[in-house]
Amino acid sequence: MERIGVIGGGLMGSGIAEVCARAGSNVTVHEINAEAAEAALGRIQKSLARAVEREKLDEAGRDDILSRIDISTDISEQSDRQLVIEAATENEGLKKEIFSELDRIVGDEAILASNTSSIPITRLAAVTERPGKVVGLHFFNPVPVMALVELVTTVLTDDAAATAVASYAESLGKTVIRAKDRAGFIVNMLLIPYMIGAVRMYEAGFASAEDIDTGMKLGANHPMGPLELADFVGLDTTKFVADVLFEEFKDPAYASPPLLTRMVEAGLHGRKTGRGFYDYK
Repeated sequence: MERIGVIGGGLMGSGIAEVCARAGSNVTVHEINAEAAEAALGRIQKSLARAVEREKLDEAGRDDILSRIDISTDISEQSDRQLVIEAATENEGLKKEIFSELDRIVGDEAILASNTSSIPITRLAAVTERPGKVVGLHFFNPVPVMALVELVTTVLTDDAAATAVASYAESLGKTVIRAKDRAGFIVNMLLIPYMIGAVRMYEAGFASAEDIDTGMKLGANHPMGPLELADFVGLDTTKFVADVLFEEFKDPAYASPPLLTRMVEAGLHGRKTGRGFYDYK
């Protein structure tokens, strides 16, 4: 795995590109236009600059990492990649279009992976001619810091492909956990009901947001409370994943509370918009 492709240079995609380049891989990131490509490069440069400031990386090391990253607006430049990791917006229709196009572009032996946090991988594999070489590879935010990766395999995934991707993820310094192909995989199947329960508690007026979060931080030794975490993840993303899980399992534990739905509709998406359960402005 020397040649890696990343589709999407947003928060997750830029982080994935960085950790792959840090591990010595040549990385080609695809973005939709020049403005997005410039923003992706800026995210990577900013992340590496922080590493230099904290003396976890010297300037020569930073320059070496950047030399292994190319950002392109031409998806055909993914043609020689051995592994392509899709990190586009969490939209099933868009991801299917990307996988179908990549399937036509890359070589027969290339493996396609999705960084989706909730969408079943089988649905993405079904639009390709290589379902045995399609996996989920779910990184966590911020990618350079978080040690976990979920490897998701379908009933059609080749053992050799899964083993190759697991080995590569471990070479990035990540701990790999394996999950079968169900919506939400491992982490979000457990995490979403926890956050949804906190929203319901707050919505009912049972406790303040601060007390709910403090209770879990000091009572359960969590680094963030559930409402703080929802703001960090993004309330829109939290609701999206909850909706996918509810559609899959029809379990009320995954149903978005009315308050969460209204906040998302109002554009209160958490830290990224400056306001969610807390005000960040």
